[in-house]
Amino acid sequence: MEIGPIWRAMWRNKSGYILIALQIAVTLAIMVNAVAIIQERSGLMARASGIDEDNIFHATSLVFAPDLDQRSLINEDLAALREIPGVIDAIATNSVPMRNGGWSMGLQVEPGVGVDGTGTAIYFTDDHGIETFGLNLVAGRDFRPEEITWNEPDEVRWPPSVIITRALAEALFPDESFEDVVGKTVYINQDDPMQVLGIVDRMQAPWVGWESVERSALVPMLRESSITRYVVRTQPGMLNELMPVVEELLATRSDNRIIDGLRTMADTRKRAYLDHASMIKMLSFIVTLLITITALGIVGLASFSVTRRTRQIGTRRALGATRPEILRYFVLENLIVSICGTTLGAGIAIGLNIWMVSAFDLAPMSWPIVPVAMLALIGVGLLATAGPARRASLVPPAVATRAV
Repeated sequence: MEIGPIWRAMWRNKSGYILIALQIAVTLAIMVNAVAIIQERSGLMARASGIDEDNIFHATSLVFAPDLDQRSLINEDLAALREIPGVIDAIATNSVPMRNGGWSMGLQVEPGVGVDGTGTAIYFTDDHGIETFGLNLVAGRDFRPEEITWNEPDEVRWPPSVIITRALAEALFPDESFEDVVGKTVYINQDDPMQVLGIVDRMQAPWVGWESVERSALVPMLRESSITRYVVRTQPGMLNELMPVVEELLATRSDNRIIDGLRTMADTRKRAYLDHASMIKMLSFIVTLLITITALGIVGLASFSVTRRTRQIGTRRALGATRPEILRYFVLENLIVSICGTTLGAGIAIGLNIWMVSAFDLAPMSWPIVPVAMLALIGVGLLATAGPARRASLVPPAVATRAV
């Protein structure tokens, strides 16, 4: 069957076909960009934090007694936690990855005011930090017990050593190998020197929306603060069993505090990406709704076309047209509309994505999304046309010729 006669027949009653083509174009444009955003957000949600998330939980100790010996309490807490069967290690720190709250500073390769600094997340820890977080040390060494310093809540005396992530090492010393970075001096607070003792492969910052989320630093320092976050790493499979044990141990060890925020890293990740998850659900619903409406529009147009041309179909059947030929006619008709609509929609989608990247600082979509979406919508159109087209092919010649 030739395309020309079908095209001319459609052009004589073009209004409905143009509207469906425009509907397909708009659906494709929105669908492509929505899928691009879903892919981007899903990729962010799937980023590895660098720590042993499956076996780590954390809890916050809130001390309300002003005269309590914080240093002794923290040391005794850590000793007790590390002795619990099934606990690999434990530390007291200020934050954990993906918590969306923490401490950040700038590190410089040269001292002085006015020197460009590289922003980094700061994690306070002791010589058990790498083991507790389950980090992968790729160069250098861990802290030693004698290198751990203590600070009171109202002071910050930066220790002379630091362990940084691979991403931070690359940002500070882009032309140096990791082995060469170990031993280098960086400066915090503009002129306080810190020697790089080691480099870990990855440890994300607490802020999932930060563009430099892979830049983190471990500082060998503990703080005598009324708010202390304990991080506990357990043997595989023992996390749920040990969480209430740890909570009870910390709660009973002192009557002058409250244990709050007992949370697994899985729950921390879920909370950190709630906005992303909500957006993915919303966009998925919008895409599904648009595809459904478009499919219903195609069904309606095809059904109307079959009803309007019942006599014509019967005449063709009486003149020898077979059922497959009638079926093919309506399939080709929809195919023409779908190709026109998706071609127009592809142009709109690309233009819309370019504008969104510029206006909202989004990542450009990957090019395969467009042809895949075009094929998907063409497939939806063919499926939507199948019912009316089959009904048209089943019209008996005798009945069709009597139709008014």
